[in-house]
Amino acid sequence: MSKATDRRTKILLVDDDPVVLNSLGSGLKALDYEVESCRDGKLALEANRQNPPDLIVMDFNMPGLSGIETIEAMSAERSCPVIILTAYSDVNIVRAAVGAGVSAYLVKPVEAERLAPSIEAALVRYREVAALLRQDANVQDIMEKNRIINAAVGIVMERCGLPFDTAFEQLRRYARNERRVLKDIAFELVDGLSGVNETLSRLGGK
Repeated sequence: MSKATDRRTKILLVDDDPVVLNSLGSGLKALDYEVESCRDGKLALEANRQNPPDLIVMDFNMPGLSGIETIEAMSAERSCPVIILTAYSDVNIVRAAVGAGVSAYLVKPVEAERLAPSIEAALVRYREVAALLRQDANVQDIMEKNRIINAAVGIVMERCGLPFDTAFEQLRRYARNERRVLKDIAFELVDGLSGVNETLSRLGGK
């Protein structure tokens, strides 16, 4: 339920796997979200136009339009927070998600109870940015900062098995202890994942 309007939050759930659509969709409905499900990007684009959601949960790998391609097409028409679901933890996915303005990304399998905190956090951050836009603030840097931090939080969530709030607080505490800016820590984490994956790949190949 949207805390701002006391109505149920509308979620557009997009995944080509009918099992995910059924299980995750049912779980979100049980948590009192209003859910519309689509099995591909083309149908999702139409649903986004006909019944605009408050937030989109999108699979990364889909036949036809990929998750990122679908999000980019949607962004040209209207803006709302997006959470990407992926079967893989890969720096290229993180970078693509950050570039598309995704609020967060989670590695499958994902249950509704694990997804809900990320949904609520994404909605809050989206409203904060919208408020800044209405104030004519310089939000370009703010939005870029949020994208990088969201990606870093997603990495910590996946690697450490933490919920969003805990992962964010861990990053913030680390930055504070190091006396550094959170955005710089987040950038190093996202960028450094590429080197880690490359090293692990080489080790695995020997």
